[in-house]
Amino acid sequence: MTCLIPIKSNTDRHEETMPEMTITAYLAGPDVFLPNAREHARRKVELCARYGIAGRAPLDEDTGNLKALSGEMTWDKIFGQNLAMMEGSDAIIANLTPFRGASADAGTLVELGWFLGRGRPAFGYSQVALPFAERSRRQIAAVADPFPGVVIEEFDLPDNLMVAGALLASGNALVVPHDGRARAFDALDLFERCVALAAAALGGRS
Repeated sequence: MTCLIPIKSNTDRHEETMPEMTITAYLAGPDVFLPNAREHARRKVELCARYGIAGRAPLDEDTGNLKALSGEMTWDKIFGQNLAMMEGSDAIIANLTPFRGASADAGTLVELGWFLGRGRPAFGYSQVALPFAERSRRQIAAVADPFPGVVIEEFDLPDNLMVAGALLASGNALVVPHDGRARAFDALDLFERCVALAAAALGGRS
């Protein structure tokens, strides 16, 4: 079930000194599949709060109830609740780290396109420094290419040109490791940099 992770942490005792959070950001990404997804989402929401942004994290929290539903109802319920959360968010901050392939998670890309289509601000980060073209070459070297002879997109971009273009159309570039070091999938330093950029652009606390 999709939920808004409540901010209950040490930051609560300092509520009077924190900026009022009038900006809401949908925190997209395959982070929901992490074994500690709830705790990871909480840390992301807390980081957002430091910058005056109310982070909204989609998360399947009530798996016991969802498993009692049919497969069709389960995915449909998650989709509908994610969509409602997106409707209520001012911007998206997306984890666009390659996920089980050379490119970002497919569901996250649908969500990014949704925000682009509505003219809402989009921000994104990736934990890898290797360009999309090189990742694609490595993938087809490791796994038999089902489309031999089909060219690889060669634009020296961090992901497919439509992904990079979607962010640039919103006035933002994909945040990547400028030191050339790939981060762990659940690292938060690049996410925080992305949140800071969002706060500066949207009027939060930069």
